Amino acid sequence: MNYKVIFNTIGKIALILAVLLVIPTVLSASLLENSWWALLATAGISLVIGLVLTFAIRPRNKAIFSKEGLIIVALSWIYVSAIGALPFVLSRAIPNYIDAFFETCSGFSTTGATILTGTQIESMDRGLLFWRSFTHWIGGMGVIVFLMAFESGSANRGMHILRAEMPGPTVDKIVPRARSTARILYLLYIGFTVVQIIALLIAGMPVFDSFVHAFGTAGTGGFGIKADSIAGYNPACQWIIAVFMVLFGINFNLYYLLIMRKFRSAFKSQELWIFLGIIVVASTAVSIDLALADLPFAQGASEAVRHGFFQVASFISTTGYSSIPTSVAHPANINSFPLLSKALLFLLMFIGGCAGSTGGGLKVSRVAILGCSVRKELRKVLHPRSASAVKFEGKILTEENMQGVTRYFALYMLITACTILILCLDGGEGLTLESNITASVSCLNNIGPAYGVVADGYYMYNWLSKIVLSFAMLIGRLELYPILLTFAPSTWIKR
Repeated sequence: MNYKVIFNTIGKIALILAVLLVIPTVLSASLLENSWWALLATAGISLVIGLVLTFAIRPRNKAIFSKEGLIIVALSWIYVSAIGALPFVLSRAIPNYIDAFFETCSGFSTTGATILTGTQIESMDRGLLFWRSFTHWIGGMGVIVFLMAFESGSANRGMHILRAEMPGPTVDKIVPRARSTARILYLLYIGFTVVQIIALLIAGMPVFDSFVHAFGTAGTGGFGIKADSIAGYNPACQWIIAVFMVLFGINFNLYYLLIMRKFRSAFKSQELWIFLGIIVVASTAVSIDLALADLPFAQGASEAVRHGFFQVASFISTTGYSSIPTSVAHPANINSFPLLSKALLFLLMFIGGCAGSTGGGLKVSRVAILGCSVRKELRKVLHPRSASAVKFEGKILTEENMQGVTRYFALYMLITACTILILCLDGGEGLTLESNITASVSCLNNIGPAYGVVADGYYMYNWLSKIVLSFAMLIGRLELYPILLTFAPSTWIKR
């Protein structure tokens, strides 16, 4: 285990976090808000930690292997969540550190679950609201990817870190060098974000609102700055956000192929067509279900289609924005949806976006590979002596590939079950089995919304439940293994 290179890299992450905190600090100070000093103090703390770890710990051997890559990613995400919570605590916007840690984990992991009420959100300083949504944008592509874009190093060194942080069954190089791959990913990410900001401004959304909602959409996070999420904005803004939620749920490698005019390769992606097919089918079913239910917010075909498509795009991309009010006190909230629509949206929580996107969930590719594995086993039962190759994305899936996805799914379900059981120990007011199940699935898949009283926020959970859900969000964002292996004693034993 190369301890020095691990902590030296975390030091660099601390320096990056200090620089990123300057942006909301400047905004808060320019608006003459009281919270600017809390943001500046946090930047100073991270700067000191970064300088100590970077310059006091200088590794001679800079080799990074798979184990170091996993640990670097896990510890870096825990660090940014722990330090990123300080502005809320210091400014007293969120006085309780565990609550602030939950909120920041939710931000960086692009979950969007909140312990704040609508009134608390709308009364918060804009500098803090900007930082809250900015954590989505940072976490969407990943702070480690940002570091890789500017740090020199061997290709293998970079790819071990890149693969540990980027979501999906596999992460391939777009170009030979990991640093160039990271730069291309970030340029695409920034480009899409800027285009969405411009589109929202044209549609009539205020400047500040356009930035924070673009950050939330790009990172598929979903933190809003209004008590009713996106419901208060005009239909044009809702359509723009819905379309971009879908775009950010698609593998970024495909966009690079399109830019390079490799249209045939891009449009051959099975995962892309499965993802779009699920959206079309689910949107149609939910829209029809809403129209037949004659709900007050879905009067007429156009309204039903808009809300149906928006909610489907929000859930499958794991963004979590809502085109209807989120307060449980409001008669038109997610709990008022017909059972079929709620069931479909719940299933979409598990599927999530494509591999290589900013979305969470199991990923469409894993679900497809699981389907292929089941089909192969059924064929084997019917025809024991037959031997047939299973293909996905034009490649033959080996037994190791399919077993890897099956093991991942088994571990994923085990973690989900454990999280649900722990939440059921919580005696919070109004919590039901439905609330705990959807809250667990929502946090592990980095979605945010849940059913029951949790649709209004996660503030009713006790401190233990909030810590468990916080780590569930980080586990889900980092695809299980980095966090689990970091806390396994055998990982740190020298052999």
